[in-house]
Amino acid sequence: MEVSVQPGRLSGHIPVPPSKSHTIRALLVAAAAGGTSRIRSPLFSRDTRACMRAVSLLGAVVREEGADLLVEGTGGRFSVPEDVIDVENSGTTLYLAGAMAALIEGGRAVFTGDAQLRRRTAGPLLASLHDLGARAESTRGNGCAPLVIGGPLRGGSTSIACPTSQYLSALLLACPLGKGDSLVEVVELNEHPYIDMTLWWLKAQGVALEREGYDRFRIPGGQCYRAFDLTIPGDYSSATFFLCAAAVTGSTLTLTNLYPDDPQGDREVLDILERMGCTVEVSPERREVTITGGPLSATKVDMTRIPDALPALAVTACYAEGTTRLYNAAHTRLKETDRIAVMAQELSRLGARVEELPDGLLIHGPCPLTGGIVSSHDDHRVAMALAVGALAARAPVTIEGAEATEVTFPEFFSLLEAHRTG
Repeated sequence: MEVSVQPGRLSGHIPVPPSKSHTIRALLVAAAAGGTSRIRSPLFSRDTRACMRAVSLLGAVVREEGADLLVEGTGGRFSVPEDVIDVENSGTTLYLAGAMAALIEGGRAVFTGDAQLRRRTAGPLLASLHDLGARAESTRGNGCAPLVIGGPLRGGSTSIACPTSQYLSALLLACPLGKGDSLVEVVELNEHPYIDMTLWWLKAQGVALEREGYDRFRIPGGQCYRAFDLTIPGDYSSATFFLCAAAVTGSTLTLTNLYPDDPQGDREVLDILERMGCTVEVSPERREVTITGGPLSATKVDMTRIPDALPALAVTACYAEGTTRLYNAAHTRLKETDRIAVMAQELSRLGARVEELPDGLLIHGPCPLTGGIVSSHDDHRVAMALAVGALAARAPVTIEGAEATEVTFPEFFSLLEAHRTG
């Protein structure tokens, strides 16, 4: 699908969609719990529906009731799936549900995904699951899907490098339900806020564990999850695109459904845009953020904690005075696409002055984008970032593969058009 985005400003109140990361964690915890959980206002998108199918094949019963989900859990006794679990493009589902499959006894689950996902390695996670007693392997022997995983997860000790935090989140969610105690030593970790989110879920479940920072986790086995009733907060990663849209167009926008105390790392984008020259007002009582764009100045951003913000911040930097450096972002090369290379390529096609670094980007601004045709590379965050850049461009920008936004933000383009002021 192609979408042409015309230059223009925005205004009004924009409801931020529910968090994909919270929704997937909620589905997995509910599927492992005893009893029936209510997940209020979850995100309904391609990725979350892939997770719904995954937990259903693992034995949970998932029903839609209006805007909510009811999940009848398995009590930690996952079933051998009757079919292959196709998670499509959802890496979060692949890793987190894959670790939960290590709790299956008497059989194994097979996971696959789309062509893009089948190039993303799960090797370190598979090795750790094996260390902890599970059966986990890649059918092609390269660490990538298709994966075959089964239990029992007996416990023990393992050491793991986590260029993606999803490996560690997967172990943290599965190990409390294992037969014995587990010791997980972490030798490398990016995206710390996503671990904070997983720990938030474990704390809410009353799970016992001991930790030494992010380096070592001791997790007693034989624990259980319980049913819950919880509302999913708004997604700061999705909000980032409209925050940056206000920044580059000088618009004033109010974004709703943003919880000020949520552990999502992309809350940091508010501080970054304020540092670049925007005015940001946070209303904790109303769960709203109001942003007004202003003349933007370049900055330096350490992307270790907020890799998902790289595409949007790269576009924003095109309209800032000076040279912006986005660094410590090498792990973004392992996402849906190599986001460093892709953003350098597509922004250059629109006239930006961009230098690709091994761990990030240098953007020399201001360099208002020209019109033209660009590709999303089937990456939802690339598609939305390029649309943001188009709003302040000199001519319309056509985005090929715009349907990629359905992964996390199906309403993105309709909201963009509904809030245009010309």
